[in-house]
Amino acid sequence: MLLALLGTTLCALLTVVGSAAPAAAHAVQTDSTPAEGRVVSSAPKQVTVTFSEGVSMSDGSIRVLGPDGKRLDTDKVSDVPGKANTHSVDLKPDGPKGTYTVAWKAVSDDSHPVAGAFTFSVGHTSATSANIADEGQATGGGPVGMLYQVGRYAAYAGFVLLVGGAAFVLLCRPESAAVRRLQRLVVTGWLTITGATLLMLLLRNAYTSTGELGEVFDLGGLQDALGSKPGAALAARLLLLGTAAVIISVLFGSYAGDRDERAEERAAERPDAEVADGGTTSGVKREAGSEEKREDGSGAEDGETRGRDVALGLTLGGGVVAVGLAATWAIAEHASTGLQPQIAMPVDVVHLLAVATWLGGLAALLTVLHRGPSPERVVVQRFSRVAFGSVLVLAVTGLYQSWRQLGTFTALTGTSYGRILLAKVGLVVLLIGLAYVSRQWTSRLGEVRRDAGADAEAGEDAAAREKAPATVGAAVGAAAGEQAEGTAGTTGSTARTAQLARQRAAVARENRRKARESDPERAGLRRSVLAEATVAVVLLVVATALAGTEPGRTEELTKAGGAPGAGTGQVREGLTIKQKIPFDTGGRNGKGTALLWITPGQAGGNSLRIMTRDADGKQLPTEEVKASLTLPEQDLGPFKVEFERINEAKGRWRSETVQLPVAGRWKASVTIRTSDIDQVTESKTIQID
Repeated sequence: MLLALLGTTLCALLTVVGSAAPAAAHAVQTDSTPAEGRVVSSAPKQVTVTFSEGVSMSDGSIRVLGPDGKRLDTDKVSDVPGKANTHSVDLKPDGPKGTYTVAWKAVSDDSHPVAGAFTFSVGHTSATSANIADEGQATGGGPVGMLYQVGRYAAYAGFVLLVGGAAFVLLCRPESAAVRRLQRLVVTGWLTITGATLLMLLLRNAYTSTGELGEVFDLGGLQDALGSKPGAALAARLLLLGTAAVIISVLFGSYAGDRDERAEERAAERPDAEVADGGTTSGVKREAGSEEKREDGSGAEDGETRGRDVALGLTLGGGVVAVGLAATWAIAEHASTGLQPQIAMPVDVVHLLAVATWLGGLAALLTVLHRGPSPERVVVQRFSRVAFGSVLVLAVTGLYQSWRQLGTFTALTGTSYGRILLAKVGLVVLLIGLAYVSRQWTSRLGEVRRDAGADAEAGEDAAAREKAPATVGAAVGAAAGEQAEGTAGTTGSTARTAQLARQRAAVARENRRKARESDPERAGLRRSVLAEATVAVVLLVVATALAGTEPGRTEELTKAGGAPGAGTGQVREGLTIKQKIPFDTGGRNGKGTALLWITPGQAGGNSLRIMTRDADGKQLPTEEVKASLTLPEQDLGPFKVEFERINEAKGRWRSETVQLPVAGRWKASVTIRTSDIDQVTESKTIQID
């Protein structure tokens, strides 16, 4: 029943993630000069493109094509002073009339390649033969893009296994350092993240430019990639992984061996006790010198102190490396751009470490439960406390990250990022519920039952060892009898002995498995932890997809401001710009909306008409209307506007002499008076070409 419910929930969540269709771009075009779709009277001297965040552009990244498809730009892309998110390209003089096409591509500050295009017209609209259909397809797409995304997923998975597995050993069960399968789990994590990072570094230049696999081994392209922020982060990750390899070798080498030696010493005092590798040490005898050291206590005390010092060093060193690895993501992705990056990057590091400690530790616990020696109740309780702390950290850091990337509640359901975030939250809640079930099984674990199982296992191993000498002796005797018959007999005897040894090992493994399965509490714990691990895998996939999805803030900005006059709320109809300005003078019938019409909405002479309407859309009489226009970016204005009534109507005003010397985002301030004492001034931004 539990597994069926789990499967149904996972299918529903994956459907949400699949239907969300996450965008590949994080930086988006929010504005341009000339604005998209505009008709200007003469060819501009340059074209500027503004983005939602900082981007990197090289020469040739902005192409301007005339109606006949020929390039009209000078190829030199320049930064606009004081605006890291705006870039420009100069145009050749005497451009033709008709519709121009602007195609651009860039790399956003969060490491993702982006591309796009828009049009504007000079004099009049026209047909165009410009073909930019393939302009952005190579950027971040194709086989290179697919391989790069595989590398991203693999890097996250490797980080979780590496950091979480090592943390489980050091924080929850140091004895597990000698468990072979747990060692392989952590080493697999290291190999995965190392291979994925190297792959991403080699693909980086092709991923952000041409998308050609042939450029993977281009040394010049690799140098360019290393010079970028994402490339430097990947190189730093490789260096940190080299240090991690040393720490892993110590953790599973001298540290694990030292713990084995101390475990054998303790087992010699308790002949039938279980040791760290899941077997027994019945009959283990230490050398005379070791026995003497144990008798006066000095050797054991020195070993314990040395073990604690090594564990402390591994914990501190591993913690520093883990923080550094998490920082390589924080400094190159979402956290490094947008609001409050100084706060967002440390928060992202803590978030990633909490994820790895929780999910990676869960994988380690599952490995020990199914393949290693059955863990004591205290071990599971330790991990439960570590996991609970990780969940608390995830809740706090995740709440901040969600606010930062979404901004509004509408983005939670109205954007791809928000929908994937909801799926992630649902998985976390499901995982917490399963963790509660595991905690209930943990509370039922009894040390007596475990000891009984261990004693049974020890007895079976002892019986196997008692039978082994007789069996081997019989085999050797038979072999001795056959030796006189020739070499062929000796060969057959040796093969038979090896076969018997394999059979005994298989029987021993089966006996240990049956002993573990005979404990219903631990069997229930294994099933619940397996369910947790299954959800954790899906959660990791969703979290990685979320990191590659356009933030909700940016997507809403694109929807609201992707049209001409981005972010201003204005609408252009032909040669007229329309803008609405809500107002409330505070008096009776003082609430309404001022509708502005600016014609032609370009630099130079314009006409401005204003009509005031009430909440029902009917014309609202006003006593006086004034307006002024200011261009803050160039510190121009204010330019006063004098109005006259239209046909003596008290709700309609006009001015035919509005001079706006340059194009830009002008601030229109409108003063409306509805009675002798009720008056208010409201402002809106208007894009003038």
